[in-house]
Amino acid sequence: MIRVLIADDHPVVRQGLRTFLDLQDDITVVGEAGDGARAVELVGELAPDVLLLDLKMPVLDGLGALERLTGSATRVVVLTSVSDRSDVGPAMRAGASGFLYKDVDPPALVQAVRAVHGGQVLLAPEAAEAMLSSRDDAPEPVPLTEREREVLALIAAGRSNREIARSLAVAEKTVKTHVSNVLMKLGVQDRTQAALYAVRHGLG
Repeated sequence: MIRVLIADDHPVVRQGLRTFLDLQDDITVVGEAGDGARAVELVGELAPDVLLLDLKMPVLDGLGALERLTGSATRVVVLTSVSDRSDVGPAMRAGASGFLYKDVDPPALVQAVRAVHGGQVLLAPEAAEAMLSSRDDAPEPVPLTEREREVLALIAAGRSNREIARSLAVAEKTVKTHVSNVLMKLGVQDRTQAALYAVRHGLG
């Protein structure tokens, strides 16, 4: 069962999301927060698998909440009505695993919750475009070997080490070495950041 926390300052939005998500056999809504500070508190108390987080909220906004949740096991999907493209990069760099807009189709939102819970990084098409267009300001891609690029693309697709090993017909131990090398070369801490790098540089 995927345990979801909803953080949005509009009660109607929270109620609508809760009603729809609770209809799913594999998802349960464990709590709601009306501001970013409460969202951070509830993540600590409830340890949800996925947090649906609005960016524009009182007390503490979504970005502030993301920064306080650094290192948390909870995967965060930004769900915002604001279409300011400049929000995408900071949110993803602050640790979000997904970025969607509130006009997303409900079935697509459910799939996004499942995908992010499964380890994938998921961006709405407009958000992905915003990330890619910001590549002009990004540093040049780090030189990776052909195999490391393959591993990075599979990380970006949300594959586990075991799945990568199967896909590339190599030992899982070999994959672990490649993943370590990729993280070290990119200067990132974890697979999520590596996946974001791949998206940003068109390597995913």
